[in-house]
Amino acid sequence: MVNYWAIAIGINQYHLFQPLSCAQADAEAVQDFLVTETGFLPENSLLMTTTSPPIGERASYPTKANILFLLEELAATSWQPEDQLWFFFSGYGVNHNDKDYLMPVEGNAEQVRDTGIEMRSLMQSLQVTGLNVLLILDINRAFGTQADAPVGQEIIELAQELQLATILSCQPEEFSHESSELGHGFFTAALLQALRSGKGSSLTDLNDYLSSFTPELCQHHWRPIQNPAHFIPSKQQVILPTLTLDSDSEAEQIIFPEENFAVTRAAPPLEDEDSRTSTTDKAWWAENKTVETTLNKTSSEVEKPANSPDGTFSKPLVETNQILATSPELNTAGRFIPSSAKDFTSPSIQVNTPIWKQFILWGGGSMIIVGLIATFLLRNQASFRFKQLSTAVSNPTVSQTIAPTKSVNAPIASTLDPRKREQALFELGKMSLSETQPADLSQAIATARKIQPGELLYQQSQDNIQVWSQMILDLAAERAQKRQYAEAIAISKLITTSEPLYPQAQAAMEKWRLEAKQYVSNKTVLDAANALIRPGQASSYNRAIEVAKRVLPGEPGFNIAEQSINQWSEQILDLAKNRAAQGDFSTAIETAALVPEVTAAYEDAQDALQKWQAKKN
Repeated sequence: MVNYWAIAIGINQYHLFQPLSCAQADAEAVQDFLVTETGFLPENSLLMTTTSPPIGERASYPTKANILFLLEELAATSWQPEDQLWFFFSGYGVNHNDKDYLMPVEGNAEQVRDTGIEMRSLMQSLQVTGLNVLLILDINRAFGTQADAPVGQEIIELAQELQLATILSCQPEEFSHESSELGHGFFTAALLQALRSGKGSSLTDLNDYLSSFTPELCQHHWRPIQNPAHFIPSKQQVILPTLTLDSDSEAEQIIFPEENFAVTRAAPPLEDEDSRTSTTDKAWWAENKTVETTLNKTSSEVEKPANSPDGTFSKPLVETNQILATSPELNTAGRFIPSSAKDFTSPSIQVNTPIWKQFILWGGGSMIIVGLIATFLLRNQASFRFKQLSTAVSNPTVSQTIAPTKSVNAPIASTLDPRKREQALFELGKMSLSETQPADLSQAIATARKIQPGELLYQQSQDNIQVWSQMILDLAAERAQKRQYAEAIAISKLITTSEPLYPQAQAAMEKWRLEAKQYVSNKTVLDAANALIRPGQASSYNRAIEVAKRVLPGEPGFNIAEQSINQWSEQILDLAKNRAAQGDFSTAIETAALVPEVTAAYEDAQDALQKWQAKKN
């Protein structure tokens, strides 16, 4: 009997690389789908992230040693020839001396050979097991470092040599990108869509879908094109045990969150009042609007990459930075915005009743209703007055705007007994576990739960569990304070229902979800404001400031908006000073007048404006 296995590795918080945003969510989503939708056994679907629970007695923290040990242990004790293995990795990849490496959490760009996982060794060890292997690698390049070299060419060559099915997120010369709007890397988002729509039943179908949909998804979000690289061996593989959807069912469309609605595009000139008040711009900047955007196929037929009989991989379906054909809806303002639904009214039913009878019926009925309402109000007058008075006392003023979501970034208050905390830390040290690693704390809790009631150390173990649980929540709060909401929520999930702190963890997670959504929305607004900037054009800075002011005090991202606004106001003033230095006082005055009142440069701009006005006169 063929067994199906999955190993999903996703790393956001690297020790020595810039943190990623979606790698952990990528791995969690892939592992969750394989278990819940396709029939993979939970015990055969293993997750390795910085916050994942232990795998049996072993830590799941994605270090090089833990990853390699897991593979060796499975090969020695569990895997059988012809079993199917999905090996998914989302994180950094590095090419060093023409060799490709996957970087574990402690990976160091200056010590790649010692800290990286060499792909040749990894793929050879998988090949000798006799498994049917599918490698899916969403690899990010370490942009701007000495490890920023094209990654993937050796992996594809090794896949051909070893006849291992392999799909990479992009061509070696391209970059993989993440999307805060989708919550995943573009490649993994396409992969999940393929699986949900029933396109993962065979390697060929999966590869064809990824090759066409990944660049389309990038284009839809105005990002550089990614063309997945792949090698499909001639040997046929059944990569999934079951399918959730029938093969004939239509592909489910991806519904993008409402934050996509604020798109990056150039603003109309200030003097163009018609364009500024167009229906599109009103919708773009309107507050409290909910608009769903839907990605449609850009063509009725998608050219499939041809695989040669010997298993060579095809060229990119779409050239890098090539603009894909898009539908008229997508061409409009960069996103598909559904047109408003038409109003349909049912035809009125004509009755041949005489007019005087209709008047009596309607008039008499209306009078009866008014009389009943008046009687009810008179009988309950005192009650209504009391309710109005209590409402007025509790709400002396009513704001016309929705109050911003309060920040919950402050660390969760800890009321632990110092002695119990010291004891818990001592026990962690005895197990060689770290108080700063949520996975280690979760492993310690799992070990302590094995002590049964009535045993000598039971009460001490319960005290330790309480301390470690609080430490997990504190670590989650620290992540939230850094706007790493996905990490914070993932860490909080380590608090199980059996823990007293479970309700507190659930409440914190819900607040962080709301704050994360607000943060994404505000970040999108700030991205749109930045896109309005035209160097040397003062009016563009003024418009960017007006857009950035939509991020309200107390909301996540406000400090970034405030810094940007002050910086742009200074740039407006600098442009005005340059024009005054050239003797063009009229233009300098007009430019300085564009500095808004709420900005740091406003007072200086007003002083300069008065001086230039005097010189002009």
